[in-house]
Amino acid sequence: MEERTLRVLEYGKILDLLADKTSSSLGRELAEELQPTDDPVIIQEMLKEVSECRSMREFGDQIPLGGIHDIRDAVRRADAGGVLLAEILVNISSTLRASRQIAAFFAQRKERAPLLSDWAQGLGDFRQLEREIDAAIGPGGEVLDSASPELGKIRNQIRTYQNRLKDKLDSMVRSADMQRYLQENLVTLRNDRYVLPVKQEYKAMVPGIVHDQSSSGATLFIEPMAVVELNNQLRQLDAAEQEEIRRILAELSDAVGHRAPEIRVSVSIMAHLDFVTAKTKLAEDMRAEEPQIVDGSQITLVGARHPLLKGAVVPIDLELGRGFDTLVITGPNTGGKTVTLKTVGLLTLMAQS
Repeated sequence: MEERTLRVLEYGKILDLLADKTSSSLGRELAEELQPTDDPVIIQEMLKEVSECRSMREFGDQIPLGGIHDIRDAVRRADAGGVLLAEILVNISSTLRASRQIAAFFAQRKERAPLLSDWAQGLGDFRQLEREIDAAIGPGGEVLDSASPELGKIRNQIRTYQNRLKDKLDSMVRSADMQRYLQENLVTLRNDRYVLPVKQEYKAMVPGIVHDQSSSGATLFIEPMAVVELNNQLRQLDAAEQEEIRRILAELSDAVGHRAPEIRVSVSIMAHLDFVTAKTKLAEDMRAEEPQIVDGSQITLVGARHPLLKGAVVPIDLELGRGFDTLVITGPNTGGKTVTLKTVGLLTLMAQS
């Protein structure tokens, strides 16, 4: 199809409306790339898919498309041996859950929607991978204590050392002698070390390591020598925690990589089902009818309306190619000649899409 024809007939505006009806970036991508075809078999199949989806929606059945994410790049990285971030794994779990729910939805609707059910049969079952990710990572992307026994043990130790540190520093802050040296009676963090805010002039009275100072220079953030060893042990535990988290994420990423081919297929199917649903929603908004595709060069439109016009649109009846193959359209300016031509052209493109 010539680009100029698509532009003059404003086919791109139809694609914009279609893209806005999608539920995921995957479906939007298909909508934005949609091109008319001249293969009658493909056209019939596409129209049938929309009709099946519309029929289901009329019965109150809507394909559960929530929770779908574009995880293609993440799956590609996992397949290549990369380690995925926790929040990315959450999106993967959400998408795999959507795949399972869509498959279950169509398992009960094979007779009502045979074409779409055929698509849904290609969706994989990733229940075990879902469970593994959900058991290790919370919905906000945090790696859970229960992700592994080792991580739970390390975090318990971290909490113990944090409490010891805070108790030690709190007792120092409460000391009448120490309070004279402090800018504020509180414990704070600098460079991941627990410190006290000491007045500049009393630096010598609080032996320890200076980690920072205020912009005015009036306050020094000092780690008292009495807690240096506790802070060191806490940093070692923090490093051990990060290493265990990385091991857990690597293990989960490896599991995703092993199922990469099946996941890619499922993502592609979900994108298509989202795409078909978007077509259906647009058809409903436009009060569109399923066209009958016939052999030969002929067109019959009854009560046709230009889909981009708003308000009280005057419908047209038009026939060409059956009893005659030439049609002359006449009339005054603003009489609707151009709109008629564009209506015929655009509805033809839409039927072919």
